[in-house]
Amino acid sequence: MDQLLTNNQTVITESSHSPCTIERLLGSGGQGEVYQCQLGGQPTALKWYYPHYLQNDRSLRSRLQNAIHLGTPNTKFLWPIELVSAEGIPGFGYVMPIRHPRYKGLNDLMMGRLDPSFRAITTACLQLTDSFLEIHAKGFCYRDISFGNVFFDPSTGDVLICDNDNVVENGKTEGGILGTPRFMAPEVVRNEALPSTETDLFSLAVLLFYLLTISHPLEGAKEANIRCLDAPAMNKLYGTEPVFIFDPQDTSNRPVPGIHDNPLAYWPIYPQFLQNLFIRAFTAGMNNVDQRIRESEWRSAMIKLRDSILYCHSCGSENFYDGDKLQQMGGASPSCWSCDQTLKIPPRIRIDQSVIMLNRDTQLFPHHLGNAYQFDRPVAEVSRHPTNPNIWGLKNLSSTRWTITTAEGNMKNIEPNQSLTLAVGTKINFGQVMGEIRL
Repeated sequence: MDQLLTNNQTVITESSHSPCTIERLLGSGGQGEVYQCQLGGQPTALKWYYPHYLQNDRSLRSRLQNAIHLGTPNTKFLWPIELVSAEGIPGFGYVMPIRHPRYKGLNDLMMGRLDPSFRAITTACLQLTDSFLEIHAKGFCYRDISFGNVFFDPSTGDVLICDNDNVVENGKTEGGILGTPRFMAPEVVRNEALPSTETDLFSLAVLLFYLLTISHPLEGAKEANIRCLDAPAMNKLYGTEPVFIFDPQDTSNRPVPGIHDNPLAYWPIYPQFLQNLFIRAFTAGMNNVDQRIRESEWRSAMIKLRDSILYCHSCGSENFYDGDKLQQMGGASPSCWSCDQTLKIPPRIRIDQSVIMLNRDTQLFPHHLGNAYQFDRPVAEVSRHPTNPNIWGLKNLSSTRWTITTAEGNMKNIEPNQSLTLAVGTKINFGQVMGEIRL
């Protein structure tokens, strides 16, 4: 098949007038082709549009110029850097950061080709909610939130968000797409509204549910009874008569065993607070845009979810600490979802309203200590004593001195790079907040 551009061909960036050399074709889609190239000695990605696509999207150039001018919301977006063109070749394209091979498509996760940990999945959810909070704060509407536009590192959960040429200023209607089927808000499916930050919120909730349960929140018995999932059937399922598969008041769309096994397996694993959020998102927030879960609330929930991870001493599986369910159980010890053995709850630290399980790999970040949301550099981590493997501590990775008070009332300063022993009853003054180690 003929490529729009050829290997070793040079195109020119329109702003800095820098040469960009094509190395190889990475892939193609409905809008154009994506190439690996060299720009200023660095590997970069280049998207070049098909001429017929540009004829149907007259506002694309101005949207891209606006996005380039405002800059990327954060480093998770493969954001346009510069427009590019070439003499004698119709159309234009843009350069953006290239995706490292360690990032895999979410389609691979949905198809069962990846088996990431719960920590990686919750990290991905956290980064997505934080990223879409930032893009909305800049006044943008993403329009096409779906797992086809997200890549993640299955070992860490780090995400990259692509196809940012569909992004528009919120409230503007020209150009762009309506979204991806199964992710569009009901009012968009019904042709009653165009994409906006409010419809993005619904799509984000669908994406998070997909990540955490490998299933769609509206596909249960109603979907199983559809013989042909054609346009009228999809309009009914996702637009005119949507029902959450775990709606506590409407059981008509429950998952069907043997067909929808993923949600039946995953839903009981998650804590009550997360289940409650999804129930709100897909009941009150289904058709009432004012009731949709904001990105900041999802972000807080994903932080809490990651902080609640604990490991089964018998099989090593990740579980989630659920204080609400423990109260309902009258203090009885919960069982591992994987091996059904009784879980041993590890020490935990309470900082204000947050409870963080102190596992072998637990880290604290600036937001835990009352500072800004920054997830790339921890300020504390659980560490093992260098000479006694039976003693665990909390290492100060920050630049601030901590002061601790032991259960016996003794006080001690913990300087940067020093550790305190994990002992029940120890209180820690982090500077802006106080923490206490508990069982």
